[in-house]
Amino acid sequence: MMSQNDNSKDKQIARLEAQLLMLKEQLLQSEKLASLGQLAAGVAHEINNPIGYVSSNMKMLAEYSDSLINLVKLLSQQVDEAKRLPLLAQFDFDYVCADLPKLVQESEQGLNRVVDIIHDLKDFSHLEEVEFVDADLHQGIQSTLNIVSNELKYKAGVVKDFAALPPVRCIPSQLNQVLLNLLVNAAHAIEQHGTIRISTGFDDNWVWFSVSDDGKGMDEVQLGRIFEPFYTTKPKGQGTGLGLPLSRSIVEKHQGVLDVSSTPGVGNCFTVKLPRQPQR
Repeated sequence: MMSQNDNSKDKQIARLEAQLLMLKEQLLQSEKLASLGQLAAGVAHEINNPIGYVSSNMKMLAEYSDSLINLVKLLSQQVDEAKRLPLLAQFDFDYVCADLPKLVQESEQGLNRVVDIIHDLKDFSHLEEVEFVDADLHQGIQSTLNIVSNELKYKAGVVKDFAALPPVRCIPSQLNQVLLNLLVNAAHAIEQHGTIRISTGFDDNWVWFSVSDDGKGMDEVQLGRIFEPFYTTKPKGQGTGLGLPLSRSIVEKHQGVLDVSSTPGVGNCFTVKLPRQPQR
């Protein structure tokens, strides 16, 4: 017959085994994120070169098109009006003169947008960074917003309420990952279309940023479990339950705190607080 002491040891062993399994899963997820970051950085680097010369060519195309239009206008003055007007009409010259610069300008704007995305992707995906540096928190927020904009635009408008922050001692790419998780969670918490607010602030001891939404919120039971590995309030197949545990682990690595408040039917607010003078 098993004694009460033996039963307690078995439960303790089972609990330790479960914790070990969770840690293994967290490590696996972290390795996947690192691999994804390296892949993203590599793709961004490869795209950057062809985009560079396409962008340069667009600038030359804008100059050449202006020159050609002016040349045609000058040459057309050498032709009798009776011949000139039908030719200009045949080739919609007036419309081309008006539309071609717009097309070139829109193409340049599109290329600049691609360049910005590549730049943000390279900044975001520096997961190999292991050293703490003094960083601009707002720059990391903007880069992450650019990366996740497609995920957010159909679910919420983003409102930014930024203070004039001092530099933060951190690993920027890891804080980007935390913010990404919080933004995606906020979008998923909104059932139709709502608002996500990103706020920043600081005092003598802390610098912080918060992500709040006006989604469905959480009850006390859900709120008490959201940092448990593999626990998720999302529908099956939409979440691993590892985003928040990993986020809290990253914040604690920065000697910071990840706080959460929630009201059912009102929304959630996650706040990341980082020390202004972390211990070395």
